[in-house]
Amino acid sequence: MKITRRFRLAWPLYAACCAVCAFPPAQAGQPAAKIPPSLALPAPLPAPSAIRYRTKRSKLKALFYRTLGDAKAYYTAPLHWNKRDWEYFGGAVAAIAVAHHYDTQVRNHFDQGSRLPDGPHPGSSTDITDALPAAAEFLGTWGYAHLAGSHTGDSEAWNMLEAAGLSFVSAYAIKYVVRRQRPYQTRNPNAWFSGGDSFPSEHATAAFAIGTVFAESGNPRYLWIRRTIGYGIAAYTAYLRVKANAHWLSDTVAGAALGMATAHFVMDRRAKGEMRNSTVSVVPVRGGVMLAAAVQFN
Repeated sequence: MKITRRFRLAWPLYAACCAVCAFPPAQAGQPAAKIPPSLALPAPLPAPSAIRYRTKRSKLKALFYRTLGDAKAYYTAPLHWNKRDWEYFGGAVAAIAVAHHYDTQVRNHFDQGSRLPDGPHPGSSTDITDALPAAAEFLGTWGYAHLAGSHTGDSEAWNMLEAAGLSFVSAYAIKYVVRRQRPYQTRNPNAWFSGGDSFPSEHATAAFAIGTVFAESGNPRYLWIRRTIGYGIAAYTAYLRVKANAHWLSDTVAGAALGMATAHFVMDRRAKGEMRNSTVSVVPVRGGVMLAAAVQFN
């Protein structure tokens, strides 16, 4: 019994001596002994700043490719429209035609008393001031999301920016094909292909793109408040453009249809992407089973 106890007490010292004999310290001029991989220490972890930088870079790269994919799908969407999509397009064209019927009446209502032959000429500052309401709506959403650390708010702000960008580019492309003259350039609402840049209104397009994303996102309990603010700001922007004699009424209606359609495209595509990253499984629990759902956010 005593021998066994002494052996147990001496065992740690014996193991240490064996380790020293197996891996003796390197002397001057001799290479250091190689440590087996099984006994080597793990490599040090990178600094937290490096991890954050790599994560941020990967997120930006994924965002860049996602935006390219959205742009490709957006500009090729008419090739894949179904019957319902074409019905919406026909409804938008009908609304623009009705607004075009009242272009002259609305224009005459706002330019009464003007001494100029074609009505008042909007100043360059009008383009900036008329864009401020929609810009404030976007910046407010983005700023609140960053202050609150809300992933949902960040996604909403990006949807606003993407919808406004895609619809804005489309509006300019249509503008330089149609070449309609503005109300302060002519009193004829049918001056198409005449070297102008009136149709559609880019301000109304961007405002309705941003406003639609704001109106149709967030908590369903406050949806009526969001819709009042989102569509209210967009309609007010269109009103300012018509009042300033910068656009015909049908220009703003066309911009509204383009902005709203683009916003719904972006939101639907984002929702489908989140559904592809989600999984639903059945988990057995005591007394039955439980349905579990998981969603992976990029």
